[in-house]
Amino acid sequence: MAEPKPDLVAVLIPASGKGSRLGGRRKQFRRLGGEPLIVRTMRAFQEHDAIDCIVVAAPADARSALEVELRRCGISKLVAVVCGGASRQASVHAALCVVPPEITTILVHDAVRPFVEPGHIDAVIAGVQCCGAAALGVPVSDTLRYADRGVYGETVPRAGLYRMQTPQGFRRDWFEEAHTAAEKQKLRASDDVELVRKMGHPVEIIAGSSLNVKITTPDDWEIAQLVWSYFLAHRSV
Repeated sequence: MAEPKPDLVAVLIPASGKGSRLGGRRKQFRRLGGEPLIVRTMRAFQEHDAIDCIVVAAPADARSALEVELRRCGISKLVAVVCGGASRQASVHAALCVVPPEITTILVHDAVRPFVEPGHIDAVIAGVQCCGAAALGVPVSDTLRYADRGVYGETVPRAGLYRMQTPQGFRRDWFEEAHTAAEKQKLRASDDVELVRKMGHPVEIIAGSSLNVKITTPDDWEIAQLVWSYFLAHRSV
């Protein structure tokens, strides 16, 4: 009796943002530990045994140069570097369109979130295989309040609130269904979990890590440079 064929996994990396909050050079191309930040992020998936291929959505004016750089850096799982869209959602959709047909599980990961650990990737993939969709998240611990014209307002109850992280993972058919519906109905969402939930599909919560930050502001960038050496020395395998 033939053994069941294992699920094949692709990771989509939207990397076409301008990084206006950080300022200066596009943040995904800044160097962290001697390499572009996007390369550092992609190595987590290049070195992970469960990942079969990678697709990147890049700015149109940097697409060719980025593909050359990624291949030079040994990202051998790279299938394609496509031109990203005007939004993160459009960029993810563009990347999804070139995923090989044999792929059954899709992960989406931020290009500027380099501190993801192998164990978290494993957990998201396992969540997809068990439940159809899963994503990393961290419970909110800070007090939250509304504000209006520089003055604090009512406190927001934080019980049950999560800060979303990536990777987020999905069955391919659910993911394609969600993006096809979004295109047809002009739906817009801040992340892929929201799109998939709009189709009525549940998404399992996978415990994330406060270290798995998205580098967005100048403070994030300064902290990332301090954290990088520690991360390399202490990350799980």
